[in-house]
Amino acid sequence: MPDLTAPLVSLVTDGVGAYGVLAVFLLMILESACIPVPSEALMLYGGFLAARGEANIVLIIAAGVAGNLIGSGIAYYVGRRLGRDWLLNPRLRWLHITPRRLDMADGWFKRHGDKAVLIARCLPIIRTFISLPAGMAKMSALRFSILTAIGCVPWVTALALGGRAVGANWEDLQHYLHYFDYAIVLAIVGGAGWLLWRRHVRRRAGGSAPVTSEH
Repeated sequence: MPDLTAPLVSLVTDGVGAYGVLAVFLLMILESACIPVPSEALMLYGGFLAARGEANIVLIIAAGVAGNLIGSGIAYYVGRRLGRDWLLNPRLRWLHITPRRLDMADGWFKRHGDKAVLIARCLPIIRTFISLPAGMAKMSALRFSILTAIGCVPWVTALALGGRAVGANWEDLQHYLHYFDYAIVLAIVGGAGWLLWRRHVRRRAGGSAPVTSEH
């Protein structure tokens, strides 16, 4: 399967190779602010440089965590400032978002938001975008920051240490991680398809309900 992210990976590794810890910090800010930067390749390559003695593994991890926290905070405040009402813009009606559905989403996030943020931080793809709904739901900034830190520290640390452990084979490890990415995408698409199918079935059931006449 072709790696569609190869050009981005090359750009990231070139940047880290040239600027080291600073590049890790800045690129992780972009990645966590919903810019498509391959964080797996970024941290694995940082670990690889540490294995070669060209970087300090502690500084690589610290830069990754700090960038993650700052970028996530940016996305959180964007979501908080936009609020949920912007999703009701007529230009976005193709999303079929209604006030009632937003109320349901708000209720779900109030009940499960902590777990959602914490778990999402350890999952590829989702981890990048969870900050926006957290901001829209007006989750406490302090709670959001703590959960983000708890979730991102193991992820960033594992990637950096993994890159250091495998050394020159870091690209092979990144390749294997892509299968996890694909599984997450399939799960998201499958979940969305199931929700649409269930909605379709409910509509048909409602439309075919017998009409009783009053005498």
